[in-house]
Formats: sequence, C-alpha cells, structure tokens
Amino acid sequence: MPLNYAEEDKVLTIKKLGGSPEIRQHLENLGFTVGGTVTLINILGESVIVKVKESRIAIGADMARRIMV
Repeated sequence: MPLNYAEEDKVLTIKKLGGSPEIRQHLENLGFTVGGTVTLINILGESVIVKVKESRIAIGADMARRIMV
C-alpha cells in the first residue's frame, strides 16, 4: 500500500519505490531505501510528515504515493 494510506505512528518497512529513476534516486537520497523502515507521523493536507533514519521529513502526497510499504 502507498505510504500516505498507512496508519500513523506505526513502524513500516519500505517494499518498493516507484516513479522515474530520478525520483527513486531523490527518495533514496532522502533516506528512503527498500528494506528500510519509515514511520508516518502526520498527514497535513497535501503534505506527509514521516520519520526516516531518526530524521523527520515532510514530503508531498504525490511522493508518498510512490513509496510502497
């Protein structure tokens, strides 16, 4: 399921990164890696706040839809 449909405050494992090679590379640079963990903190309108590798990151809902958990 896409990250933006996940339950809040639950540790999730990233199964797949979608999108073009450039988008996947950008997500990997932010810390989103297949097999890694991510926690959905909050959804604020079109933004999603997540915790990745001890950092909180805000990404757009369109990017969150490309992260499968």
